[in-house]
Amino acid sequence: MTDSTAQTGSAWASWPLDREIVLARVINAPRERVFDAWTDPGQLTAWFGPKGFSIETHEIDIRTGGTWRFDMVGPNGVRYDNRMSFLRIDRPHLIEVDHGSDKDDDPGKFRMLVTFDEQSDGKTVLTLRQMHPTRAQRDASIGFGAVEYGGQTLDKLAAHLAGRAA
Repeated sequence: MTDSTAQTGSAWASWPLDREIVLARVINAPRERVFDAWTDPGQLTAWFGPKGFSIETHEIDIRTGGTWRFDMVGPNGVRYDNRMSFLRIDRPHLIEVDHGSDKDDDPGKFRMLVTFDEQSDGKTVLTLRQMHPTRAQRDASIGFGAVEYGGQTLDKLAAHLAGRAA
């Protein structure tokens, strides 16, 4: 059992697998630096989102109980309003959020768990799990491009950290 697996809690272990999207990436940076890229507002807004997308933040308070409200702006100018509510931050092991559109009681909101596992070679295994309330919502997210866009987002994170190391 990894550090972060021990800390995720039983709710995650019992979540139906047909509602889950999992992305994992080995990042060539120490766990503390990768964690900081997720919790430092200046860094997070610099890399978050798929290729070609930019972030316009309205409010950012990265702490347990805090909120990040932002628009993700596509290359074609289409805006996607977002809200992340930070449920749990356990440095440097995990971040748990509710993520949806920037409106109260969003029926499309899903739970996201990001874990950070340190490898013996100094790299970090980042695992991002999206837990959707229904299988239909999960399938719609996949159809919209959640896996591809999530992979692009993690590519941008890796490039951001590589650039900061140079």
